[in-house]
Amino acid sequence: MGLRRTARECALQMLYEYDVGKHALDMILASFWEMNEQPDKVREFADHLFTGTVTRMKEIDRIIQAHTKNWRLSRMAAVDRNVLRLAVYELLSDVKTPDTVVINEALEIAKKFSTNESAQFVNGILDSIKNDLLKERAKE
Repeated sequence: MGLRRTARECALQMLYEYDVGKHALDMILASFWEMNEQPDKVREFADHLFTGTVTRMKEIDRIIQAHTKNWRLSRMAAVDRNVLRLAVYELLSDVKTPDTVVINEALEIAKKFSTNESAQFVNGILDSIKNDLLKERAKE
């Protein structure tokens, strides 16, 4: 598995703890890396994804909610909700990862940590968000 996939998985696990455990960002970062030894590149990218997602979570949640008809975020499985948040952050950020790669990575992570059905759910939402972002970028 590549370093960036590993970093995304680490970021997802930290987001899950932030979402479900309601622990402070700094505490999560410290305790996660005490228990999970990874190369510096993995740690740096995971920290960037985690802190960036948390920082922009209200904006990210509004975007996700706008693309989920009849599904409140609170009703989604916690893993699915956080896979979506992580991917949307990456789609919005200045990370130079192509949108299709971001979505594919989210699908693979959803399959690993959730279910195949979750991957289909995540794919539909992320594809819709990606299309809207592409329209916005074309206007700029």
